[in-house]
Amino acid sequence: MSAPSVRRRRLGAELRRLREGRGVKGVDAARHIGEGWDGPRVSRLEGGKLGIKPAELVSLLDFYEVTDAARRDILLALARDGARRGWWQTYREVISPAYAELIALEADASSLRSYQTLLVPGLLQTAAYARASIAAINMNSTAEAVNALVEVRMARQSVLARPNPLEVWAIIHEAALRPTFASPQIMNDQLQRLLDLVELPHVSIQIIPLDAPPHPGMAGPYTVLGMPESADLDVVLVEHVASALYVEDPVDVAVYNAVFGHLRAHALPLATSADLIARMKKEHRP
Repeated sequence: MSAPSVRRRRLGAELRRLREGRGVKGVDAARHIGEGWDGPRVSRLEGGKLGIKPAELVSLLDFYEVTDAARRDILLALARDGARRGWWQTYREVISPAYAELIALEADASSLRSYQTLLVPGLLQTAAYARASIAAINMNSTAEAVNALVEVRMARQSVLARPNPLEVWAIIHEAALRPTFASPQIMNDQLQRLLDLVELPHVSIQIIPLDAPPHPGMAGPYTVLGMPESADLDVVLVEHVASALYVEDPVDVAVYNAVFGHLRAHALPLATSADLIARMKKEHRP
């Protein structure tokens, strides 16, 4: 699926909620959008299968009596950006559609909650760590392809430095900080990177120690991307070796959020986690 489909699905889901909240039928909404619209087309719009022109959306929001300016601006931005090409399209030969979708979601999201068991989250990696991990995972990739993927990963991190930075809460298993694929120098620099990041007000990092009791995170890593429009539009990413699953149903997303709450309780407190990272950095001193 392409990256724009995420924006269309988010817009469609919000329009469906607005229509149902007003007790309006799709055919009535179609009349207020304009010529060429009917009930089935509204259904496709709400299912994220097609877009809508900004002027048409304005008419629909007026009909739904949406007066909040901020909410209208967000929905109009989704309509305008439905077919937006991001910087990552330059790398379309080396990144999968699922990866492109992740980058688009990170660009739109207001928060990101990540649980990782064997790797430092991509947004928190150094270039050297990224290169070592990408080369290990993509065994058959050329050096040129690996370098391109490293460039992509570093470019993604711009969301941490934008005017309204992405709020990141990362829970990392201690095993991820004891890899065998990275040299002591790479790990020393990576751990220092984590220590630098926790100084930022919008980045929180907790470590789950090796001796932690059984917990639901044992099922595997995942990422929750929080959207500014509504919690009902949050998306969960579950990655596999050759594919990625995006979970969008609000009921299922709520389960992942609940699990994340449990993981926060099982992980070391923020200050204690930073102390552990600092001690491990000394172990990796080259």
